[in-house]
Amino acid sequence: MSSTTVVVIGAGPYGLSTAAHLKARGLHVRVFGSPMASWDENMPAGMLLKSPPSASVLSAPKQGFTLADYCRQTGETQLTGHDPVPVEVFVRYGRWFAEQWVPEVEDVRVLGVDRHADGFRLKLASGEELQAAAVVVASGLDGFAYVPEPLSALVPEGLVSHSSQHADLGKFAGRDVVVVGAGQSAQESAALLHEAGARVQLVARTHNLVFGAGPTSGPHWQPDTPLGRSWGLYAFVHQAAAFRFLPEATRLRLVRRVLGPFGSWWLKPRLDGVVPVHLGQHVVAAQRDGDGVTLTTRDGDGRTRTIETAHVLAATGYRVRLDALDFVGPELRCELARTGGFPALDAGLQSSVPGLYFTGMQAAATFGPLLRFTCGTNFAAPRLAAAVSARTRRQSGSWSSRSPGAGSIRRS
Repeated sequence: MSSTTVVVIGAGPYGLSTAAHLKARGLHVRVFGSPMASWDENMPAGMLLKSPPSASVLSAPKQGFTLADYCRQTGETQLTGHDPVPVEVFVRYGRWFAEQWVPEVEDVRVLGVDRHADGFRLKLASGEELQAAAVVVASGLDGFAYVPEPLSALVPEGLVSHSSQHADLGKFAGRDVVVVGAGQSAQESAALLHEAGARVQLVARTHNLVFGAGPTSGPHWQPDTPLGRSWGLYAFVHQAAAFRFLPEATRLRLVRRVLGPFGSWWLKPRLDGVVPVHLGQHVVAAQRDGDGVTLTTRDGDGRTRTIETAHVLAATGYRVRLDALDFVGPELRCELARTGGFPALDAGLQSSVPGLYFTGMQAAATFGPLLRFTCGTNFAAPRLAAAVSARTRRQSGSWSSRSPGAGSIRRS
């Protein structure tokens, strides 16, 4: 069984950023995952990021590794201001970042993580087993896709799917598709489906589709932040460390509602008067009808309607559930204190299990909505790396004090 200091599970923006900061502190790190795979395989071609170029960045231990730096060094078209960022460019940027900072990423799946006498024991799909003093879970949104209960029964039949399952919406050309949802994913999926030649309709519980404000010139009385122009957002970005002191119910409500369902300003002309939209409608049932689906919706007055379609695309977001992390051993999962479905974390992103850390979306209930976005790597990665480094130093000192000659017996 091989041994290592720290294992990072996941090679998306948070995993790569965390690994870069851990390595910069001189720690021995192994990273498992395929760089930017979720962004490449679970986001539709033609998608544009919700965040502007300045906020679509990974965190490096030194300057020179932003999206703008990547574009300048590789000859990509420079993206500035409020230019939309194509997902394909973001994927290439993330992989460039990996080549600079974490070229040794191992495209191997972690099958199991369990407690061990001096840390953790991991089993890999390659057959290797290893020990680690600390484990960082940076697995992103894998396993957290949410499909409402009325639709879930038709997922195995291929009549309903989650938006994260499609890298190419062009395969729906010429077909009837109903998109369920009101946020960025739902709005953009509907636009992309229409532009790919599908006959698409959008069904949402909200009574209005909300779009972000477009870029404006001139002075502003509210501060600009990576998440948008707002005093409230300024607090979430610059006081993320204080978020964990709010009451648990308040934190969960804010994570769910802040920057809730809305679309970017550039989606409005692609939807208004282009895609049929049914607002104020709750999906209450979905039944197979031959090779298609019959949806039943209900409005606030209790009136129902039916919609027939060939396929339903649930663009209904994600819900963090620790039990969905099947690579974390069941006994280990039972030991984790929770905030709702999220792990409860300390100031250094460590869970209630010493040495087990969580970052990215899984840390949002502790540090706020900033951790739902890529720009949150600038907060989380250096903080987590500092905590792991300090813990490693303490363990090394403790080990030395127990070594032969110090009056203690070394454990076998």
